[in-house]
Amino acid sequence: MSKPIPEFENEDEEREFWATHDSSEYVDWGKAQRAVFPNLKPSTRAISLRLPEAMLAELRQLANQRDVPYQSLIKVFLRERIDMEYRKHLVQSFTVSEKRANYTAKE
Repeated sequence: MSKPIPEFENEDEEREFWATHDSSEYVDWGKAQRAVFPNLKPSTRAISLRLPEAMLAELRQLANQRDVPYQSLIKVFLRERIDMEYRKHLVQSFTVSEKRANYTAKE
């Protein structure tokens, strides 16, 4: 059975509480449901990016073939690459920690 969540006078008090308490004592995460916010749009920032003209032409051609704006295609490519780099980093971290565990176990 979960503990009742205390009443807070303000956000700072609540933030301080959750920074020092484990939420699993207060919330049954097994009953949690994924929240969906269909109208929430991420904040964006305009940047200036210099690309070789040939690369930009290729991007525009690929975007045209897919019938999407070229800037949207660039964002998709960046997202895919960022995700790939994070996955690669996680695999490397796991492999290193696994090797350390095996090395320690042999001693």
